[in-house]
Amino acid sequence: MNRVRGLVCGVGASWWVACADPGTSGSLMQTTATAPTVGTAGEVAGDATGADTEATEPPDSGTGTGVPDDTQTPVDTQTPVDTQTPTDTQIPTDTQTPTDTQTPTDTTPTEVGPTEPVVDLRADSNRDGVVDLVGAADDTGEDTWTAARGAIFLANLDDDQEVCSPTASDLNYPKCHDAADDKVNGAGDLTDLAPLRIAPALNIPDGAMGRLAVAAPGANTIRVFERTGSGAAATDWKAIALNTDTWTAGALRAGVELRLEGKDIVRDANAWDGFVNVDLEIRDGSGKLLGSDRVRLRVSPVMLAHHLLSAETVYVTAFDDADSVDFRDDIEAAVGVANGPTLQELWLDDPWTQDFFETGYMSMPAAGGAQKVIRVNFRSANLYNDSQSNPLRDGGDIVYSELRGVDSAGITHYDPNHDLNMDSLDSMGNTETIPPFTHNGATWPLGRILRGSISDYHPDPKFSKMLESQAQQAPVYVDTSWLLVSHVDETISFVRAPTAQGWTIVVNDAALAIAMFEELADSGRGATKLFAGRKWTNYAGFEYSAQTTVAGILGDADVMEESTKAAAEVDSQLDILLAATGIRAEHVIRIPFTHWAIDGYSVAYQPGTVNLLYVSDDVVAAPNPYGPIVDGVDIFRAQMEAEFDKVGITVMWVEDWNLYHRNLGEVHCGTNTTRQIPAAKWWESGR
Repeated sequence: MNRVRGLVCGVGASWWVACADPGTSGSLMQTTATAPTVGTAGEVAGDATGADTEATEPPDSGTGTGVPDDTQTPVDTQTPVDTQTPTDTQIPTDTQTPTDTQTPTDTTPTEVGPTEPVVDLRADSNRDGVVDLVGAADDTGEDTWTAARGAIFLANLDDDQEVCSPTASDLNYPKCHDAADDKVNGAGDLTDLAPLRIAPALNIPDGAMGRLAVAAPGANTIRVFERTGSGAAATDWKAIALNTDTWTAGALRAGVELRLEGKDIVRDANAWDGFVNVDLEIRDGSGKLLGSDRVRLRVSPVMLAHHLLSAETVYVTAFDDADSVDFRDDIEAAVGVANGPTLQELWLDDPWTQDFFETGYMSMPAAGGAQKVIRVNFRSANLYNDSQSNPLRDGGDIVYSELRGVDSAGITHYDPNHDLNMDSLDSMGNTETIPPFTHNGATWPLGRILRGSISDYHPDPKFSKMLESQAQQAPVYVDTSWLLVSHVDETISFVRAPTAQGWTIVVNDAALAIAMFEELADSGRGATKLFAGRKWTNYAGFEYSAQTTVAGILGDADVMEESTKAAAEVDSQLDILLAATGIRAEHVIRIPFTHWAIDGYSVAYQPGTVNLLYVSDDVVAAPNPYGPIVDGVDIFRAQMEAEFDKVGITVMWVEDWNLYHRNLGEVHCGTNTTRQIPAAKWWESGR
């Protein structure tokens, strides 16, 4: 027996048993086999069309106190288990994505008879940022999801009240975020939640009850909050237990305002594809179904930024030494010329700022055609430490310790048993984004991911699966296994250009470098020096002079052989990119630098000037090539400046020899960027 407000009701075999309070019209008490819930009648509001005319005083929630304590972050590899209900009221599992031609089960409201129940659950299905109860704008096709219609929600993984600790273990860092508890975490957090509304349910009998039913796997991926007060404060919202908590007839007649948050992003589309069906069921006191209504929602995928998006923040690792100061001064100068981005210095022990995190975002529609955005920073899957609690690359914890906060989330995903021989591929210099394009009948409004990966030399498979499961920027893979560091940013970049696509590909051309040296030698300039005043460091840590001559390079069998191999390998990479994007070969910008072999793999012998920072549409920052000086001009500088001038871009030169080049990296490796959110809306892609 359960005793609530002086009423006694028995728990029966059905999923609820209702008892009417004879002293209050429409006031009901509900019990379930697990917890009692209470609802207080509100005034009847609205009309048969579902018009939103709320009661003067907000109704009591009608959901009782049976809210589960859900503070755990969902385990990405676990298959959610649906809350079980008896067979006679169980909601069928529906995990399949509907096709665009699926016939909706819920259509524009029609005239209803004087006694026909009105059961109407609505979401922002027309994607205008609000839920409309008047008319059919958010009702038609609400149970489908296409490029044109379908509600969207965010994985609420930011920290709007900034309560998460800046220090934690690798395993615990990801567990703190706004979706890790069953509360609305401040007024700012409320804007991260997707709106839902139950329209006033007319023509339902006293004793009727309603619930939200969500089948697996979606049930464990979302949380729903009900407004219990004015709705202005975070405390006005209370989490409800899906498939369990119920509303009274009185509460349903008044209408119910809800908000929905996602607990996680899609990590493996085979386990959960990001879609959730939410059903409103209303039954009479005997358990007979009076009606139901479904809305279909999708969690926002995470999109990565491409170069054509303006940089808002440029990150660089800072060290207290002269080489770091020189590098940062030159980056600051480039940022200043671009006149837009801010420079943020990260005081860490890891100089490879590009490699330990990748920037992106997720979004949903907001009022006025805007997008509600949560920034996302992926931590690299690099396994650097033999530790159960802190196995990951140390620098990557900045996605939590420094970058997580208001509308900014950190995400970690990796296989702790991935092959360490391939671990370099998990650095984010091996994850770039091709700018938007249309080719062969397919449009990619947010571009496509570019990664180095082949069947027997590939990045962490779990991380790769997560990127692929976002579905908006299907990766293009090229072979980087021939490179010692094996990152795509060593040989490939992208810049805005007057092509049909609006941009072009920048690639390393080692054969062009050799041709330039041969031309100098043929003109009697074989003694011209390169790398004047520069030094290499050997395996023992001792420095020795790097200075050489044009003739010395042409006579270096290792440089000549490795450069020839590199030219062929880059051509193979380029063939894949040209076929994927439709960029014409004559529009490719070819930048010369030679290669040499270390431990049997290729690295840039001259500074790898393709490994550049795209600061803005008219400014890039590239490593000083220290090329041969002819008539007072570095011919490798001059060649790159001339090529970039053709597309309206100024090259700012950066001193990176000591800090990066002789340590097998360049400017792009030592920087990172947060970029402007694109105007293109991911949900319009049809993917």
